[in-house]
Amino acid sequence: MTNPVVATAGSTDPRAPLVVLLHGRGSHEQEILSLAGHLPAGPAYAAVRAPIAEGGGFAWFANRGIGRPLPESLRANVDWFRGWLDTVAPDDRPVVLVGFSGGAAFAGGVLLDDPRRFAGAAVLYGTLPFDAGVPTTPGRLTGIPVFVAHGEHDTVIPRDLQDKTWAYVRTESGAVATTRRDPVGHGIAPSALRDLSAWVEKLV
Repeated sequence: MTNPVVATAGSTDPRAPLVVLLHGRGSHEQEILSLAGHLPAGPAYAAVRAPIAEGGGFAWFANRGIGRPLPESLRANVDWFRGWLDTVAPDDRPVVLVGFSGGAAFAGGVLLDDPRRFAGAAVLYGTLPFDAGVPTTPGRLTGIPVFVAHGEHDTVIPRDLQDKTWAYVRTESGAVATTRRDPVGHGIAPSALRDLSAWVEKLV
């Protein structure tokens, strides 16, 4: 696969903390880049286009149902993503992942694959990729800041996966968890966006 299409905002300093924005299934990098305008000034923002064309947009992995990646597809695309990331962010550059919906599952997969590489990850209106070839063992995210936002009326992401993600992040994973549920569907609540901004600001 070729290098991804990337849209950027914020700092152009190659040493600035990097916040990577990962869009949902069927969307694209320009749509998720609009989040950067609601997040802190200072970091560099990079919105990455997923590698699989789907529905007029793009997807991060082939799946066997919503929120359930095929392990071989997730593995190949995590490796592809890391190949790009390692060229733009040396190990000493802080990297925060922020994913929405399908991008949240992908962010979770990238984080679970190599937790120590990241300053934190936000899982927005999505699920972690359980049973998809990346470890979800007890203590896997010990000490890693993880932000989870779910919509109480979200009918897109299966409720069992939302509940499993919520429970794992808050307890078994060992993550430093910031979690919230809002009375919305499959979309970012304004109050969640404010909390996300404050969370990113603390990390960077």
